[in-house]
Order: sequence, then structure tokens, then C-alpha cells
Amino acid sequence: MSQKRVDYRRIKKHRSYTMEEVARLLRVHKNTVRNWLRDGLTAMNDSRPILIQGEVLKAYLQDRQHKTKRPCPQGTLYCLKCRVPRRPAMGMVDFVQSEGGAGNLLAVCEVCETMMCRRARKDALPVIMPGIEVQLRQVQPRLCESP
Repeated sequence: MSQKRVDYRRIKKHRSYTMEEVARLLRVHKNTVRNWLRDGLTAMNDSRPILIQGEVLKAYLQDRQHKTKRPCPQGTLYCLKCRVPRRPAMGMVDFVQSEGGAGNLLAVCEVCETMMCRRARKDALPVIMPGIEVQLRQVQPRLCESP
């Protein structure tokens, strides 16, 4: 089951929320908020209605989101199928440059053989892919055909 990313910026930190208000504000089910309370989110008190302080809720969601991040080490790209950073197959990486000096790194995963992509600046390529020869490709402009 895929997880939905919650927009914690909607939360006002100086306000208290009930479980139903949190669910409505963040567009999640109220059972999700109950699960958060079971997993470590602290309520203001144990009485009903359960009140959650905005600052505590925001910090909990930020920490939860930070724990799920998996930064790519040097020489790797994130494989969406494997869900982990992987090295490119046979050390082959293409850089497709778009306007403004940035572009996409394209490679094939060495394990599952699916395409991996990473956004990067051209001047940062030696830092991102050290020891790997990156082939530079220019984007061909699309010509519109008129009828």
C-alpha cells in the first residue's frame, strides 16, 4: 500500500486540534490520526475530546517524513522499482541537458534493469558521479508539423 505524503505546512503551530480536525485538515482518515497517536504522537491530555497541539503535530510529521528519506550516495541513482539507491549498470550514464545548464541523468539499474533518473546540474556531475564517464546528449527540439 502506498503512503500519501502529508502536507504539514497546513498546520498552525499555536493552535490545538481535535482528531477529526487533524484528519480534515490533512485530508487523511481519522484512523490514520489514531495510528499516529499509537506510534508516538503525544496528545495534550488523556480526556475526550483528544486534543493535539499544532506544534507537536508538525514536529512529529516532519520527523516522520525525514526518517523515510534515502539520500543517494555518490555514484548512485535512486531506482523506483527496487526502492533503494543503485549503481548504474556497466557504469553507463547519460546526461540529457535541458535549458539553463541543468538536466537529467539517465541510467539502467544493475539489479532490475529498469531506467533510473536523477535531476542534476552539469557542473555538479563530477561530484555526483565520480569515476563514471557521463555521456552528454543535447535535447533535440521538437518541430511542430502543421496540417
